Amino acid sequence: MSEHFIIKGLAGKKTLAGEITIVGAKNAALKAIAASVLFKTPLHLSNVPHIEDVSRILDILTEMGGSAMFADHEVKVDARKLATNTLTPEISKRLRASIVLTGPILARYGRVQFPHPGGCVIGERPIDLFIEGYKKMGATITKKGKFYDIVAPKGGLRGAEIFFRLASVTGTETFMMAATLAKGTTVIKNAAMEPEIAWLADVLNASGAKIEGAGTPIITVKGGSPLAQKQGKAFRIVPDRIEAGSFLILGALAAKKLTLRSVVPEHLGSLIELLSYAGTDVEIGKDFITVKNSGQKNNKQKELRAVPLRTHEYPGFPTDLQAPMMIYLTQSTGESLVFETIFEGRLSYTESLNRMGANITMMDPHRVRVVGPSKLKGRLLESPDLRAGLAFVIAGAIASGVSEIHNVYNIDRGYEDIERRLRGIGLDIVRVGE
Repeated sequence: MSEHFIIKGLAGKKTLAGEITIVGAKNAALKAIAASVLFKTPLHLSNVPHIEDVSRILDILTEMGGSAMFADHEVKVDARKLATNTLTPEISKRLRASIVLTGPILARYGRVQFPHPGGCVIGERPIDLFIEGYKKMGATITKKGKFYDIVAPKGGLRGAEIFFRLASVTGTETFMMAATLAKGTTVIKNAAMEPEIAWLADVLNASGAKIEGAGTPIITVKGGSPLAQKQGKAFRIVPDRIEAGSFLILGALAAKKLTLRSVVPEHLGSLIELLSYAGTDVEIGKDFITVKNSGQKNNKQKELRAVPLRTHEYPGFPTDLQAPMMIYLTQSTGESLVFETIFEGRLSYTESLNRMGANITMMDPHRVRVVGPSKLKGRLLESPDLRAGLAFVIAGAIASGVSEIHNVYNIDRGYEDIERRLRGIGLDIVRVGE
């Protein structure tokens, strides 16, 4: 049954208030669950978000013969004895992150079969770098239609030097995991530097891996035997910086005072810098961030100023916060140029914002011009992908009138219990079944 959100907008008023506790990072949880294949013990994780993508990757592993218990934000996954090395096609085709399973499965079992992965419709996401990397590690690849069959050389994957033409988070994590069981040393150059990568390396190293340089452009991995988690303590998933950033933007636009708890502020440096420069009052603590709108004079809100926005690999501005930030720019005074450098096709959602009253001009598939401030009006919107879907929620919150957002499954893929948490700070949002 498909569902949709109905949001009564605040018409530009800044009335939301309270606290939101940030859950564990989707992009860390998915990779850690994939890493369970490398372990000779069950893997115990805490602070795991209750989101669709986590359920999906657990479904893949259980259908392959593993087992998983998921309750109260804790996961215990046992992937020691998979019955097959073929990823479940129906789920994998819809879950882009399923590609990360290929590295651990190939390294542990010597063979992996999988369909071309799916996920959000945000432009081409080729898997060439995975194919090329596995070849460098000695594997042979056969392709039948959109189905891949990869076989490791006799004796297992071999250490190799892998250079990414473009830094890839998923690629970095996949080869970092595959290399932990390979023969010899693997060096990954032009590696992505996202915090979730360093966190994953810490988990693997605490379990017997030998990884150096995670969080820098060069990662060195000395291969070894299957890993073992020390008994008694779960690995706690790092807080989700994308969720935190999304709520921070909502607070900047629609809150009197909003505090985010259980965050790592340094992971959001680029966003905090941009918001502060544009005129938002941001207070930073050790594990919290507070945004305030106290600059009212004569019933007039403090003016936000336009800023240029260019997405970039970490520590630059995250592509996953580009859509929420677009809403912020529609409320800023002046002209902003947004340059999406990571994915083509990720700006197509702006047409829907224009129907709400925004003034956004598409210059090419990677660039748009935003002129603000614009008064947005509630509309019926279709969530095209995970991040644009959340941006539509923010747009509906600040608009006048009622917004109806369909295809909320996309939002559920990455945001836990979103409507309950937003109602907790004063937003009028309900989920309606069809």
